Order: sequence, then structure tokens, then C-alpha cells
Amino acid sequence: MECTLLIIKPDAVSGHHIGDILSAVEKNGFIIIKMRMLVMDNQTAARLYAPHKGKPFYEPLLQFMTSGPIVVCLLERADAVQTLRKLMGETDSTKAASGTLRALYGANKQTNAVHGADSEESFKRECAIFFGGRENWESLAAKGPSK
Repeated sequence: MECTLLIIKPDAVSGHHIGDILSAVEKNGFIIIKMRMLVMDNQTAARLYAPHKGKPFYEPLLQFMTSGPIVVCLLERADAVQTLRKLMGETDSTKAASGTLRALYGANKQTNAVHGADSEESFKRECAIFFGGRENWESLAAKGPSK
């Protein structure tokens, strides 16, 4: 089993798509290990998107991601990172395959409903931002969801 991170972005939260997205995630075999809703501050958003610092879309992305509540989910299943990437679809919602989360709930390249870790390394870095160090989530993943 492998873990990954999903963020339901402000546009999908304000569009009342949390339930639809979580339902699709579970229907695709993911187990939700941990979840929290928050409004990200600028410092947290800057840490999350640090690899994109200096790119033209960086500042608008930070503004968007701090504009309203997000839902952060720690997910588990076999081949979690790649399976979630496939479920989310192309970054640009207008180019995403029909039936993917971004095609269904996103509008464009920035307001694209969801963010997901793009590698195991990204997952570890991003998970630490929202859920602390590995010791804070690894044992939860091993146990599975609370009964």
C-alpha cells in the first residue's frame, strides 16, 4: 500500500463538490486515512508551492489557494500517487479527459478543483506540511481508517 495527498481547492469547496470528489476517490479504491479542512495562510501556501517559486503563475496561485477553505486528505491504496494523478486528469481542466475530477469540477489551469502529490517525494514533503512528520501519519496508514 502507498499513501498520497489530495487537496480539494477553494473553487471546488465553494462549488459544493467536496462530497462528489470524496465519493469518486473512495469509489476508486482509496481509503481516507486522515482529513482536515482549513484556510491556508500565505506562509503555508508558499511552502506547498515552493518548487514553483519564480514562475509566472506562482503569486496568483498563492492568492487563489489562500482565498478560501481547502480540504486536505491523506489517502491510501496500491499505486496511490499514479492512480490519483490519473483520476484527477490533466492540470488544465479544459484539456482533462472526460470523467476526471478536473474535467468534472475544474474550470481552467489554476481553478482546477484538486491538487495531488506528483511523486512519492512530493507526497512526503506535502504531507509534512499538513499532517506533521511521518510518525504522525504512518501508523494511521498501517492501521487503516478508524472503525
